[in-house]
Amino acid sequence: MMDRFLLLLTCMLVSNYLHPWRGADAQSMFTIRDISISLEPGSDVMRGTNVTVRCQALVSSSGTGPLSREYTIYKDGITMYTKTTSSSGDLLYRLPDARVSNTGKYKCKISIEGKKVNSEAKKLTVTGLSAPLLHLNNAVINEGEELTARCTAPGETGSIIFYFHDDAKEILEDRVNSNLSEVKLHFSSIGIHKMYCYYTVLVTPLVVESDKSNTVTVSVKELSIMPVLDIFPYNNIYEGDRLDITCTIRDLVPDMHGNVHLYLSRGTQLLSRGDTNVNHSMIALAKDSEEFECRLEMENVVKVDTKRILVTDLFSVPTLTMSPSQVFQREYMTLNCQSDSFASERLRREELTYTLDPPESLLIPKSTGVFFGKALLYDFNYTCIAQAKGIRKYSKPLTVHPKVTVSTPRISLVGRAVLGRPFKVLCQSDVGSLPINYTLLKEYEQLSTASVKMPFEQALFTITINQPGEISKFMCEAKNSQKEAPLSKRLDATVVVPLSHPTLTVIPVLPEIAEGDHLFLICGVKGTPPITFKWYRDGTNNPVFTTTSDKNNTDYQIQALVKHDSGTYYCEAINHANNVVRSAPVIIEVRLALWKKAVIVGFCLLVVSVLVVVFVLCFRCKRDGVPHYDGMEGRVTNGTRASAVSLPTDISNRSSFSIPATV
Repeated sequence: MMDRFLLLLTCMLVSNYLHPWRGADAQSMFTIRDISISLEPGSDVMRGTNVTVRCQALVSSSGTGPLSREYTIYKDGITMYTKTTSSSGDLLYRLPDARVSNTGKYKCKISIEGKKVNSEAKKLTVTGLSAPLLHLNNAVINEGEELTARCTAPGETGSIIFYFHDDAKEILEDRVNSNLSEVKLHFSSIGIHKMYCYYTVLVTPLVVESDKSNTVTVSVKELSIMPVLDIFPYNNIYEGDRLDITCTIRDLVPDMHGNVHLYLSRGTQLLSRGDTNVNHSMIALAKDSEEFECRLEMENVVKVDTKRILVTDLFSVPTLTMSPSQVFQREYMTLNCQSDSFASERLRREELTYTLDPPESLLIPKSTGVFFGKALLYDFNYTCIAQAKGIRKYSKPLTVHPKVTVSTPRISLVGRAVLGRPFKVLCQSDVGSLPINYTLLKEYEQLSTASVKMPFEQALFTITINQPGEISKFMCEAKNSQKEAPLSKRLDATVVVPLSHPTLTVIPVLPEIAEGDHLFLICGVKGTPPITFKWYRDGTNNPVFTTTSDKNNTDYQIQALVKHDSGTYYCEAINHANNVVRSAPVIIEVRLALWKKAVIVGFCLLVVSVLVVVFVLCFRCKRDGVPHYDGMEGRVTNGTRASAVSLPTDISNRSSFSIPATV
């Protein structure tokens, strides 16, 4: 009995293990029909309103047991609240005393046994910000002192940015995650300052700005400590004068030592620094005609004293000029260096000296500021230095570009020279400074001139000749200086003579052309080779033969003529002058071969002989009847009349025989 009970219990356990759904059937069969979200008391509320976000789900199930539901509330995609419950009632998410930071899009999600459904989003808008409050820890401070300012946004939450203003000028911005900002302020100017603050709340994607806070007045007192700048001499300063400059502090309180720093500057150049006293000595230069500054820095206090001086030039900056303005390589030139003005009350002209830089310029001084010598083979920069009483001034660099004398030009043909037609020749030098004037000459007679002023520009001339030997009479010259212009060699080029007088010669001569002959059609012209020859037959557009020759004639051959080769032939010729000439047409008639003629004549004679014999026999037969022979005796019988006919005894050895006429 116990064994049966254990067996039954085991089967039940195995069955439940294999089919667990049977025990949970009532709980697992469900469907989420709908989920919605609502905002109470509404979607637009004022600050301080108690807002409830209600999430309501409609679920149908077949069982009686409760379903485990997981609710999630989102604001702008961020999870705000999550709750798991088996209750079928609505989920309530409360926002007591709502603030602007609660503004956003809310959405609800329900999850049951892995199945999830989201509601639509609802926008909640909360308007109204609390008035900010500003408090300062002190209403009267000394210049450079620190002030603590506190700005609060009562009751506000979220991401808040506080702004502190001095009158209309914003002086500080502070981003916090609370409704309080406490900052340290410094004031760079003395006097009365009116302070206020306001704040903004970041509500994605908007920024909501509050009203201005209360205004608080701050009085900033000036410290008596001041920097003092002294320059000696201060007036009538010339280049070369020594300047003594001091930067000191007035009304320095003993307990301020260690916190004070002095800086002496000229423009952007820091000359010296110190704690309580700065001294600097320098030689005055014309460029020192600018502002000097004595700057005092003490913690947050900055005070300055400035002075501007005017330094008179002892002499002007020299200018460097060249004579002549253009010079060729190795030609003599003169450089003149001169200061246009100088302070005669402080300087004599003979005290002013001039030198060239660099010294290796190889120019020799001729007099004060005048230098003489040959131009180099390459570009060179010269600088003049004027000097007096320790003052040195440099002229602007002068770059000498020595020109290159033009080389002997070359004259060359551009393209082809065709007799009687215009063609171009080029005159060009390998080296030479621009501009270059090229002149075309014919037997030393000037024809035309071309000026080349830009790189890659060419001197091209157009000429026409009527005789081939005339081309060697042309030359050109090039010139870019006062020197004699070099002359090129004579133009050496081939002149293309246009084709003329085309002829077509036939060998053997007409009309002695018969089948089997070797025919030569020789085409000849006058003109310059190479020449392209073409032979045509019977007016066709396609040549029967084409060849190019370096001679003025060539031939087209037809071996073993046949009757079909008869026709009208002509030839065309063309050379580099691109003119086509055509010969007169020649009619070729191929006659029969001699042996064929003999055969035909023999055959014709044979036919005639046979016809004669036949005719004679026919004639006799018609007149005497039909003759017949009677044995070997030669008797011929013809009806009632018969005549004796003498026949040769050996007819086979006779080439001919005669028949007597019958009367």
